[in-house]
Amino acid sequence: MHDQLEQLHTALHRHPPAVQDPSARVAETLMRAFRQLQREPLLADAMVRALNFGDRSVCAEVDAVSELTTAIVLDAMGGSGEPSPRQLSAVRVVGHTWHSALVSWLSGRSSIAQVTVDVETVCTLITGDGPGSA
Repeated sequence: MHDQLEQLHTALHRHPPAVQDPSARVAETLMRAFRQLQREPLLADAMVRALNFGDRSVCAEVDAVSELTTAIVLDAMGGSGEPSPRQLSAVRVVGHTWHSALVSWLSGRSSIAQVTVDVETVCTLITGDGPGSA
């Protein structure tokens, strides 16, 4: 999973999303990742299972995937400087939702259209005014 995310991160640096809105950039970034995983659903399923069912012996690897996912979302958000605590919280929620949407799609419980709507909806947290903003 880490290798797949590194490849995505590199590709995104070469060809970043063209939209200006940070929420839309994050959504486009995550949907690119989803489409990449969609091309190899058996590999995607194996990677998700490894992340979900890894025991404490693989904490470092799971943390590395989480950190890389965070870096990808923060890059897509743009901006400079250190992200605020609220932004980091939004990034975590976006990551959790993206992961959940991927699991739902892999298990046949969600369509690609529903995944897209869910990802686009959660990405509004990136710039939305919610708890902890200000």
